[in-house]
Amino acid sequence: MEVIVKQNDTLWSFSQLFNIPLPLIELSNRNVAPNELNIGDRIKIPGYQSIKYDIKPDDSLWKIALQFNIPLRYLYAVNSYLDANNLRIGQIINIPHRVTDFVVNDIDQYDFNKMQADIRELLDVYPFILTNNIGQSVMGKEIIELQLGNGERQVHLNGSFHANEWITTPILMRFINHFCLSLTNNQSIRGLAMLPLFLQATLSIVPMVNPDGVDLVINGSNAAGQYKDDVLTINNRSENFSNWKANIRGVDLNNQYPAKWDIESERKPSTPQPRDFPGYQPLTEPEAIAIANLTRSKDFAWVNAFHTQGEVIYWGYDGLEPPVAEPIVEEYARVSGYRPVQFVDSYAGYKDWFIQEFRRPGYTVEFGSGINPLPIGQFGEIYEEFLGIMLANLYLQ
Repeated sequence: MEVIVKQNDTLWSFSQLFNIPLPLIELSNRNVAPNELNIGDRIKIPGYQSIKYDIKPDDSLWKIALQFNIPLRYLYAVNSYLDANNLRIGQIINIPHRVTDFVVNDIDQYDFNKMQADIRELLDVYPFILTNNIGQSVMGKEIIELQLGNGERQVHLNGSFHANEWITTPILMRFINHFCLSLTNNQSIRGLAMLPLFLQATLSIVPMVNPDGVDLVINGSNAAGQYKDDVLTINNRSENFSNWKANIRGVDLNNQYPAKWDIESERKPSTPQPRDFPGYQPLTEPEAIAIANLTRSKDFAWVNAFHTQGEVIYWGYDGLEPPVAEPIVEEYARVSGYRPVQFVDSYAGYKDWFIQEFRRPGYTVEFGSGINPLPIGQFGEIYEEFLGIMLANLYLQ
């Protein structure tokens, strides 16, 4: 929602008027010099949406304020040149509405289009979220990073490396929504105040690393465009893509990283497949490259790659993980109930490469149990387990 600056208005006065923490207003207006507001400037207020209202016979601003249960001064803040003594029937005015419900609601069959629509609405309501296009998929879909928080410590999280593990994307999107909703409504999550955590950490979140693969699993071969015949050939002409983990070219993106990639390439399929083919070389696929480039460009304290299924947390790689990795995974295990596993006979994954290259903690978290894709009925249970890990990512030092 936007408000119009009038005489003597400041970001602080807007913070007090709308009961929104000042740092959130400042971060929602990064191009504004706080001490140089001009009359007529438009300022974004996070946590609110503007509703259009047609003036009706016998309406007054006081009656409208009572009808919508808002202070009268809200109406003056969001409407230019509003004259209480000269309202006209049919005149359209803006009504501020505090957002108290989730935006991310339609979580089943959560494809790229659903994610894009939710991102647009989240950015509209919570403009302190930053968005960054870090690359494109094989088919040209944006690989989107969302940044949330304003602390020096940066933590990276990603979902849907594997296409049929797409439930990790709405899990991440729901958390972003949950975090923002709590911030703008002064609510705690599990007894933790959110604003101090927001100010001490910055989350880098790529909710959908593999948008082409996710769309293929959810929407079938028609979603593959020019790759339709290729994916059908790889999938033995079957329209059932529930076993498909790879990107649209049949490359497993989480076997693409130069961390003992040669070992994986020798024991995994040698041609494109629905799963496990590591590619003809490491880092050939644009989706894997985008995540690698993002990681190189930032200073991540640690990373989480979210997958399904197994309810385990893999946290070691070749003995290169630093000592601090263990207390972090122990806290993850405590708050989620998942089992930590230090070493596993699997290489070339994103967290393996991160540990190898940066000697910092990296974690692959496997949500839920069953057969992928996990049924959406597990969403609530998985989210509660995941929520503990996400909060730990904010409060751990």
